[in-house]
Amino acid sequence: FRSSVLKKHNIGYIVGAGDEVPQVLQSVGYNVEFINLETVKAEELLKYETIVVGIRAFNTETAFKTKNQLLFDYTKNGGTVIVQYQTNVPLQTETIAPYKLKIGRTRITNENAAVKFLNPNEAVLNKPFKITQENFKYWVQEQGLYYADEFSNEFYPVFTSQDFEEKETNGALLIAKYGKGHYVYTGLSFFRQLPAGNIGALELFINLIE
Repeated sequence: FRSSVLKKHNIGYIVGAGDEVPQVLQSVGYNVEFINLETVKAEELLKYETIVVGIRAFNTETAFKTKNQLLFDYTKNGGTVIVQYQTNVPLQTETIAPYKLKIGRTRITNENAAVKFLNPNEAVLNKPFKITQENFKYWVQEQGLYYADEFSNEFYPVFTSQDFEEKETNGALLIAKYGKGHYVYTGLSFFRQLPAGNIGALELFINLIE
C-alpha cells in the first residue's frame, strides 16, 4: 500500500459506539483527531479535510440533537463528511443529513454478495484507486447493515447489491453534493473490514475520504 496516493492529511473523527477505523486510518498515514461534539466550534472544524462519523454516533451522541447542523455547514463550505452505519432507532435527531435520508433495516449478510456499479466512471470508483468487484472479495461477517431505504434525489447510489434471494438494494453507499462539499452515508461494514486488514475495503474508504 502506497501512502503517496493520499492527498489529504487531517481527518476529524466523531466517535460513536466505538470502532477501530481511526487507528487503521492513522496506520496508512492520515493524521486523525477526535472531535468532541459537546464543545467543538464551527471554525475548529475547518482544519479537517474530511470528517468521519463513527458507527452509531447519531444514536449515542446526545450533542447531535443540536450539533448536526455543524456538519452540514462544514460540508457546504467544501468539506467531505462520511457517516458510517447508524441504527434507525433511537436516533438523537432524525436529521442525519442535509437532505432527506431514512435508514432502514436492510442488510447484506452475504459478505461475498456481488455489487453492480451504477456508473463505473464515478470519481469515487476511480481515484486514487480503481474500484472493481475485486474490492468486495474477502470481506468478513457481512457486506453491510442499516442501509438507507429512502433518500432524496440529491443522493446518488454508487452501486446495488442483494442478499441471497432478497430484492436488490441501492442504499449501501450514497453520496450527495452539498454546497462545495460532499456528504456520504454508508452502511458498508468498514468497521469490520478495515481492522481485519481488508485492502479492497480500505481502498474504497480512502477514495471516499479523498
